[in-house]
Amino acid sequence: MIIASLAIFPTSEGASVSKYVKEVIQIIEGSGLKSDTGGMSTTIEAPDLQSLFKVIEKCHDKLIDMKAQRIHVDLHIDHRLDKKSSVQKKLKSVGKA
Repeated sequence: MIIASLAIFPTSEGASVSKYVKEVIQIIEGSGLKSDTGGMSTTIEAPDLQSLFKVIEKCHDKLIDMKAQRIHVDLHIDHRLDKKSSVQKKLKSVGKA
């Protein structure tokens, strides 16, 4: 299982980019992958890199369609291969679930 933290937004469209972020969140939530959006990023659980990158590409394409001139992407990936993992298990292991 892959657990990723994703923040993707335009940096060319002024001080407020909420209309862009709303569109990206809709794509992520409609992807069928488990996700949780926070104040600075969205955590996504994906079975493989292909599934994750497919969603990221759709988000990126949407921002281009919205005429963004510069796009910032922060992506952190935890791909654990030795055992099955999830966001809930990670939170529980540190006493936050």
